[in-house]
Amino acid sequence: MIELKTPAEIERMHVTGRFVAEVLTEVGRLADVGVNLLDLEHHVRGMIKRRGAESCYWDYAPSFGEGPFRNVICLSVNDAVLHGLPHDYTLRDGDVLTADLAVTIDGWAADSARTVVVGTAAEEDLRIIRATEEALEAAIEAARPGNRLGDISAAIGSVAEAYGYPVNTEFGGHAIGRTMHEDLHVPNKGRAGRGLKLRPGLTLALEPWFARTTDRIVHDPDGWTIRSADGSRTAHSEHTVAITEDGPLVLTRRDEEGRASA
Repeated sequence: MIELKTPAEIERMHVTGRFVAEVLTEVGRLADVGVNLLDLEHHVRGMIKRRGAESCYWDYAPSFGEGPFRNVICLSVNDAVLHGLPHDYTLRDGDVLTADLAVTIDGWAADSARTVVVGTAAEEDLRIIRATEEALEAAIEAARPGNRLGDISAAIGSVAEAYGYPVNTEFGGHAIGRTMHEDLHVPNKGRAGRGLKLRPGLTLALEPWFARTTDRIVHDPDGWTIRSADGSRTAHSEHTVAITEDGPLVLTRRDEEGRASA
């Protein structure tokens, strides 16, 4: 069942979204050569505890994972792109790191992800990150009352096509509200004008992610971490967005992005 949120409920999600943005900004600041993923995990745990928030990941046990997830943030490196299980790994110069975070505050969730380069950046890594960011902005622009869900998917897919990146549709965006995953899947490729009509009060986590040269994925033995099947590098950008009468409102926008809501 799809639940439409009231303006007051959206503002409560916005409170959570601001905190998620703050944490991801901090992770981007701390991610450096020589930093261990477990140190980032424990730093985020402290931020969540001090804020009185609750991790959406801790003890999460969906059908696509193996057992309960016992971490508060997903950290994926290089060819890993989704659900990266924090482990004893020290970041190296040129690594690509994706951080994905979802928490609740006072019962309302927000979800966001960003990809950064650690140390020296290769142009091809910056390019794929830029592609996911542009695809996310295109998706946000399409998230307007009267449009269709397929318009969002098509917007993402068209950016990927322009950059020459294949698109996986097994994992994509989703509705969000009182829980991290509500009943609605938002593929990262689709046909404009098709699907659910978008209405004010709908809240979505939009999350384009691409691998350079494949749309196929493989899972690590840990049962969680998802990688590109051919080992090519990846990137992932995500925001929680509310559809309002005035257009899309980005609830997880980071100050460093320097944009108003779309």
